[in-house]
Formats: sequence, C-alpha cells, structure tokens
Amino acid sequence: MKILFVLLTTLMIGFTINDSTKFPEAQLKNMEGKTVNVQDITSKNKKTIISFWASWCKPCKSEMDAIAEYYEEWQEDYEVEMIAVTIDNARGLAKVPGIIASKGWDYTFLSDTNQALKNKLNFQTIPQTYIVDQDNNIIYSHNSYSPGDELEIEKVLKGK
Repeated sequence: MKILFVLLTTLMIGFTINDSTKFPEAQLKNMEGKTVNVQDITSKNKKTIISFWASWCKPCKSEMDAIAEYYEEWQEDYEVEMIAVTIDNARGLAKVPGIIASKGWDYTFLSDTNQALKNKLNFQTIPQTYIVDQDNNIIYSHNSYSPGDELEIEKVLKGK
C-alpha cells in the first residue's frame, strides 16, 4: 500500500510540473483595483514565480519573507519576476496593502478574490508556488512552506 501511495504521488508530481502544462489565463485585479490579464505579466520572456497566499496564512508570509532575501539577486542573475496572488476575500483584501507595506515586499501583487485562477489550477493548500518559463509552461509547482524551500526555487531558476 505504501509503495502504491509513493508511486501515485510521484506520478502526480510529475504531471504537475510537466513542461507541456501551460499556466492558465485569468483576469485578476491589481492592488489599485485595475483588471490585469495574468498572462500579460507571465509572458514577458522571463521566468516568473507565482505564489498564492492569503493575509491570514503564516507559512505564506514566511515564504514571501524568505524569497525577499534573495529576490533582488534573482532578478539580476535570472531575470525573474515574482507575482504574489492573494486569495483573500473582500474583508481580508482590505488588510493586504498594510501587510505589503509593513513587510516591504517588492513583488507584483494581484488579487484572486473569486478564486477563478486558483480553481483553474486546482490546488487546495497555500502557499502554492509555481515557476513559469518564458513560454508560460509550468516548470515547478510546490505547496506549503518549509525553511529552505527558497533554495529549491533557486535551483529551478538556475535550470538545475
């Protein structure tokens, strides 16, 4: 039974990061309330990190803090962009600008309050992090956060 579980998990992970899996198109709002097509950001001929989070999610904030320590260097070395997509509802969304300001995160922030993009990607747990290549292929997918996960992200950015 254990072997079957490991095999199925391995197959699911392989499917999740299959190079032919395109990151879906979706209309989200930026922090000013303007509608943005997420693919207009992810298709800038660079790798993009997309992290789904919420204001109430401590592991999400820990992950974004950890990435912030490397982000400027990653931008220079790998020409990467970070998009942080909050799945907060309208009430939680009101807290997001204050959190961003207090943390000093320098990412592109979008809101998926109706969870349309989350539903297209079909994940349940946050933080949920993707890396999308220059052609909008999902090349990495990971949920939850443990210290050191940012180093795995860097390996993917390096192409290793």
